[in-house]
Parts: sequence; structure tokens; C-alpha cells
Amino acid sequence: MRLGPVPDVVVYEVGPRDGLQNEPEAVPTALKIELLARLARTGLSRIEATSFVSPRWIPQLADGDEVARSAPRVPGVRWSGLVPNEQGYERLRAAGLDVAALFISASETHNRKNVNCSVAESLDRFRPVAARAKSEGVALRAYVSTVCGCPYEGPVAVSAVVALVEQLLALGVGEVSLGDTIGVGRPQQVRALLAAVAGASPLTRIALHLHDTYGRALANVEAGYEAGIRTFDASLGGLGGCPYAPGASGNVATEDVVDLFEGGGVTTGVALERLVDTAAWLETDVLKRHLPGRVLRAHVGARARAARAEGA
Repeated sequence: MRLGPVPDVVVYEVGPRDGLQNEPEAVPTALKIELLARLARTGLSRIEATSFVSPRWIPQLADGDEVARSAPRVPGVRWSGLVPNEQGYERLRAAGLDVAALFISASETHNRKNVNCSVAESLDRFRPVAARAKSEGVALRAYVSTVCGCPYEGPVAVSAVVALVEQLLALGVGEVSLGDTIGVGRPQQVRALLAAVAGASPLTRIALHLHDTYGRALANVEAGYEAGIRTFDASLGGLGGCPYAPGASGNVATEDVVDLFEGGGVTTGVALERLVDTAAWLETDVLKRHLPGRVLRAHVGARARAARAEGA
């Protein structure tokens, strides 16, 4: 059970969905369920468990229904799942998750590559989901991808992002997460984007979803915080990437974001050591490869040096 004061910022964990979806080797269902249990013990309050898309598109998440049903119902933890359409929403409801997450791109080409339809068609698909969610008291979140640039079209107009935010809020979406899918954003670009979005929505309803392709994710997190953002998506160990964004690297690492804020006196409610332990378990026991998170690498190195010194 969560104790203590309300944190200054919310770190929204997307690793079990956005992180694992790009892994080439199938991760056993039992290990995915164990990952959710470990994450729930770190103090994270919002965790995206899986995606309810067709297994044909994302084979890694074919076990989404079982994983979602097995997510530990812990006081203070809200579980979400990605739903592409009304059928996906029905699966989320059957699994008993708290938040339905929608996905759309600010770039027409990326949207077609990702969900095989136009931006306008995506919005039409969302309408019955939004209507049901409203009538059934289910919270709605929406991801807007490629807000800082598209791998196919290049720069994306700020006006296109703002227009989507307005349309999604009008549908009944409670929170919009703005995603720098290919990690090209710079702090000044993030600040300008958020200043424009603030004219369409209170920033309390906006989150940032940043990738670290060019090593600027943490600088962009700081820029977002200074602009007024208080919810930041992140993935354990820096796991992830977008299968329809060539060259995109992983999300900003959850432990890096927690370390950045906690070290600066901004509370997250997350226990960093437990988070690092979970990331270390994920790379050693589950994926069996190194993850890029900087804080994870620093802690693993420090522990190895301490072990060598003890054995000397």
C-alpha cells in the first residue's frame, strides 16, 4: 500500500507494453506476470500492462489477456492497456484493467504504417470506444506519436499536434501523452510545443513520452518539467522502441527519470533501489542482454566493483 505524501511528479511505466513489444524473442507469460508484480512493489502508481492488439501485428503480446488478468491489484496502482478499437476495449474490460489507452500519430504516414488507416479514420475508430468508456466509467488515455518528427515525413507541424490534442479531449480522453517516437526532439522544441499545446489544454492533462535515440531524453524531461508537465512515461532499463519507426531506440529509462527527479528534490514516490533491482533482474534473468539505462549500468558497475573488492 502506498504511504507518504502525494509525489511531485508521476512516472508512468510503459515497459511491459511499449518496451517488450519490440523484443524479437518471445518472453514467457509467467515472466511477464512476474515483471508486473515486481514493478508494483517499487512504488510506481501507473503501469501499462500490455496491449490488446491482434497477435498478428504484435506477436510478443499475444498473451495480453492472461497477463492483464494476472496483474496484481495493489492499492494505489492503476493498470492500463493499449486498445486499438472496440474489440480491444472489450478485452481490456474483461481483464479488469483501470485505464484504456488509445494510439494515434500526428503524422499521416506513420499512422498508416502503424495502424493501417488515416488519422481521421483512427479518430472515427475511437468514437465508440470513447462512448463506452464514458458510460462505463473507464478512464481514457491517448498517445500522440511523432510529435517532434516522423521517420517518413520529417518535421511534424505543431499545429497538427495541437489539433489532435483538441480532438482527443473533445472525445473524452482524460490524458494525452505526447510522444517523441524517434527521439529527435530538443529542449527548445519541447518547450515550444508545450507552449502551443497549453493553449488547447491544461498541462495537467498532458504527459511526455520521450525516446533517447540522440541521448537528449533526460534534457527533454527537464524541459517538460520546467514547462509544467508532471507526468512522464518511461520504460524500465530504457527498453523499447517502435516497430514502425526505423532507427528509433528505447524509451527514456524509468530509473534514469526517477534518479533525475529525486536527486533534484522532486519526489516520485518510487524506490530507486527496487527499480534498479527489477531492471537488473529483467536484463539478467529474462532478456539475457544488457539494457541501455544509464543509472542501471552505473549501479551494476558499482555492485561488480564492490563484489570484486570484497573478494580481494
